[in-house]
Amino acid sequence: MHRPSPGFSRTALESALQTVSIERKGLEALEHAFSGPLGMAFREAVDRIAESHARLIVTGIGKSGHIARKIQATLASTGTPSLFLHPAEAAHGDLGMVAPGDLILAFSNSGETAELATILAYAARQNHCVIAVTAVGTSALARAAQIPLVLPTSTEACPMGLAPTTSTLLQLALGDALAIALLEKRGFTARDFGVFHPGGLLGARLRPISDLMHTGDALPLGQGSLPLRSVILEMTRKSFGCMGVIDDNGELQGLITDADLRRALSGDLDTTTAADVMNPAPVTARADTLAQDVMHLMNQRERPITSLFIVDAAHRPAGIVHIHDLLRAGLS
Repeated sequence: MHRPSPGFSRTALESALQTVSIERKGLEALEHAFSGPLGMAFREAVDRIAESHARLIVTGIGKSGHIARKIQATLASTGTPSLFLHPAEAAHGDLGMVAPGDLILAFSNSGETAELATILAYAARQNHCVIAVTAVGTSALARAAQIPLVLPTSTEACPMGLAPTTSTLLQLALGDALAIALLEKRGFTARDFGVFHPGGLLGARLRPISDLMHTGDALPLGQGSLPLRSVILEMTRKSFGCMGVIDDNGELQGLITDADLRRALSGDLDTTTAADVMNPAPVTARADTLAQDVMHLMNQRERPITSLFIVDAAHRPAGIVHIHDLLRAGLS
């Protein structure tokens, strides 16, 4: 059974607070470093990647490799074409994945990782630009790179100074900063993100509402001259709990809900018309509105909306969405 070293007497919470404190100081040092040479190199790296029409090959091994994989995934999902290349596999044929013009982003805290040597030698022969993320500016990796991103010296949170902790956190923070800077430089939007991330809750939130809306004969519609008796029949047939009131040009003029009907039932069902009881300013959305934004529209009012019309540029109904459609799609 594992026994704690007699040299460690801190409680678990004290250890956690110490770890966070040490790593926070590392992040503060990284933030400060951006005002110096690191900032200049960072801007150069962002410009070089953004201007390239090729891919970004991300590599690293060990803990740095795990960070590199995460950063590559973030880059790919935010509009930077990229792939991860394992250094060991690179020496056994995977260098064929690297196409002419591709840039290489290499992670190694020490900058002396032997497994990267094959990739660096290949990059030099084929004239690939290497961007290095390392904590040692004089290392082999930094010397081989056209753009070295040198991290500030940091203290590992591990009490023995052995397990990569603060150093990998700084690699992660720098990689995330690179991905976000590229995202902003390209004008990458939530809609673009949705194209690359169609699955899960994020995918559901970022779908255009046109993917979820009902169209055609499913729409409950009628003109303002329609008597309430006919309005009730239309609403019953279409089962959305509402009816859109349109003019002769098909433009949406108002909305009648179940609540509007209940308030009007004391009147004559044959002489009271749709125009008499409709809400003349219903909430609507356009077909390219994101599903998450439609959900917000439907929920932000004191009395949430259960059905919402989707209109075109001429304010003609193009579809309708019920709150249950959003819930079935995974939004909540």
